[in-house]
Amino acid sequence: MNARIAPPATVALQPDAIIRHARAVIATEAEAIGALEPRIGTDFVEACRLILNCHGRVVVTGMGKSGHVARKIAATLASTGTPSFYVHPGEASHGDLGMIMPQDIVLALSYSGETDEVLFILPTLKREGIPLIAITGKPGSSLARQADVHLDGSISCEACPLGLAPTTSTTAALVLGDALAIALLEARGFTSDDFARSHPAGSLGRRLLLRISDVMHTGEEIPRVAPDVSLTTALVEMTRKHLGMTAVVDADDRLLGVFTDGDLRRALDDVGVDLRGATVTELMTRGPKTIGPEKLAAEAAQLMEKHQIHALLVVDADQRVVGALNIHDLLRARVV
Repeated sequence: MNARIAPPATVALQPDAIIRHARAVIATEAEAIGALEPRIGTDFVEACRLILNCHGRVVVTGMGKSGHVARKIAATLASTGTPSFYVHPGEASHGDLGMIMPQDIVLALSYSGETDEVLFILPTLKREGIPLIAITGKPGSSLARQADVHLDGSISCEACPLGLAPTTSTTAALVLGDALAIALLEARGFTSDDFARSHPAGSLGRRLLLRISDVMHTGEEIPRVAPDVSLTTALVEMTRKHLGMTAVVDADDRLLGVFTDGDLRRALDDVGVDLRGATVTELMTRGPKTIGPEKLAAEAAQLMEKHQIHALLVVDADQRVVGALNIHDLLRARVV
């Protein structure tokens, strides 16, 4: 028989009290973060040295809320140049210890420093000679004493008014993990290009890795005409290739100019232009904006925005037209 769930009791909302409590939490956690700064010293440097000298991965572990923070720290380390992954300490003692190799290093999180699941795997780590870095709030705890390096994440109080829910303590551990990741990033000389390589599907990865050659139209898809063709022929080429412009090239495909929708509108507005008899050379724009195929797609977006244009021709070092693209190509590639 299914138990009947009582409807939630009606609680009178007190906006002033809610704002006061929320601000108190933020102030409490901000104060705890500030207290971490003067503790960063030789122990922190030693932790970084151990990780930089590690030929394997950083294995991060923790139980409960500390486990959630440990997962985030592992992800941050991995994305900033330090190979890392999370292992659940409870699962570790049931087979997952096989994931940890002698060349690895372990970063263990436990505010009390007495978490049974974490302590249970320490003898195996010690037997294998695997270095251990611990983040705890109790420098005299079992985990802190057995660690090769201990980072002090102690706090004066939790933000929870009951003093029970891990709040300030998990924030402190997370900040120490971030501090490690960024200090290691700086020490390795990790660059934005390196970051993009581990985030190829993200917007940053697309902006930093995608080249013009990856998105441009090539071959028969490039709109181009000879300099002596009529306006009608140029318009037909523009319509067929759907880029809103056409390159005007010589016999060797070297760029002479570009004819765009804007050039057409200006010609229609000029009573001195014989639209039936004019060649495209008379109406084209000379010296148009171009870009090289090796440039970043993001640079094309910046160029288009700066000059208020919607398409670009791609040329090589000899000014031969090798490609073309417009703003819709960049939109499809999610560069803009």
